Formats: sequence, structure tokens, C-alpha cells
Amino acid sequence: MHDLREIVNAILYVNRIGIPWEYLPHDFPPYKTVYDYYAKWEADGTTQQVHDLLRDKTRRAHGRSAEPTAAVVDAQSVKTSANVPETSQGIDAGKKIKGRERHLITDTLGLGLAVLITAANVHDTTGGKLLLDDLAANHPSVSKVWADGGYQNSIFNHGALLGIDVEVVQRPRAKGFEPLPKRRVIERTFGWLMQHRRLARDYEALPHRSRAMIHWAMANKMSRELTGESAPTWRIETDMTATTA
Repeated sequence: MHDLREIVNAILYVNRIGIPWEYLPHDFPPYKTVYDYYAKWEADGTTQQVHDLLRDKTRRAHGRSAEPTAAVVDAQSVKTSANVPETSQGIDAGKKIKGRERHLITDTLGLGLAVLITAANVHDTTGGKLLLDDLAANHPSVSKVWADGGYQNSIFNHGALLGIDVEVVQRPRAKGFEPLPKRRVIERTFGWLMQHRRLARDYEALPHRSRAMIHWAMANKMSRELTGESAPTWRIETDMTATTA
């Protein structure tokens, strides 16, 4: 019987470092055992339950109620590895990417509320409608969702049927880059995900395992925030050394 904390540590290691399961260092439990737990927890809903509990705690730590009232929707296309079946891939013509698309809804803190993995040729609007269905079923308190201009009018009508006001965040007319307050929330979330090298590309043969990897990445981020854990950098160590010298 292996320590479950070590199983979790091993899953987080694969998620953050991006190595194949069989390359897991030997000071962790056997990789087949770790993967078995990873697959079992994804299938029985344990992974999402842990993620959701951490999200609720993180929201409360920020002085928010557990259930949000507003959210942001967006999608991210990523390339896939050679082991991903052709049937679950597609080509995003706009971004010239062959792979999968991550459709995501977050709260205004950037914490995940709903995740959907599709082929990259699935339009943002199609994925967005499915996400809104998930959002309405599991987070009925949400009445406002912000989206970008890539979503078609049908998503606004679909949101209205669910009692959700979907609003496009308009880009400024001025030239040059300007961060949009509502939009940068979810863009930052995609940045958090890409810090986990297992998510820099989609390596999972099954789309629902890709979804689980996103849940693990966010669980890692939230647990570190809640515990105040962070890895010290060489800059901090150098400054401390100079101060005590």
C-alpha cells in the first residue's frame, strides 16, 4: 500500500515537469501504480471534487462567497503529440494549429468553473454553448459571462435561454496593445496552465484525461496559494547572503 500523498506528489511532478509516466523518478511509487490512481480518480470524479473544494477555499480566502455570480469564457488551441488519435484532433484554421482546443470558463479570479476538450476545428461558439450548459447546471448563481469578439451571436441567445447574460468585451479602437480588464483574467489562467509542461502540448490520448491534467494544474496552483508555498529563487538567496555578509 503506497502513501496517497506520494501518489499525489508523483502526479503533480508529471504535470509540472512534463515527463512521460514511465520516466517518473524511482523515489516515487511505481509509475504504473501512479497512473492507475490518476486514471481511477479521473473516472470516479475524485480529481474534479478535489479541484472544486480547493477553488471554494481559494475564493473564500479572497473574501468571496464559494459560488460566483460572474465568469469569463475563452478557448485555447494547442498542438498535440504523436500518440493522440487523429479522430480527436482538428485544424484551427485561424491560428494554423493542428491539435485540440481547450474551452474554459473561469470566475473573476481566474479559477476554473467548466472545462471542455475538443478537436481544434470545433468553433469557439460550439464549445462555448456546451460550457454554458455545464455552467448553468453546476453554478446556477452565475448570471453574467464575458466573452471576446470571436463568439457568434448564437451563444448570446443560448445564454439568454439559460438565464445568463453573455456580453462581448469590446477592444479599444486605439492602435497598439491594451490589456482588457475582463479578458486578461482568463488569459492569465491560460498562462498558469502553460507553466505546467505537460500542458504546453496535449499529450493525452483521451480528451477527458486532458481535462484531468488541467484540474491537476489548477489544484497545484490553488494549493500553493492557500498554503503560501513558493520556491525560493537564487535572487532571494543572493540578497540574503549580501545582507548577512
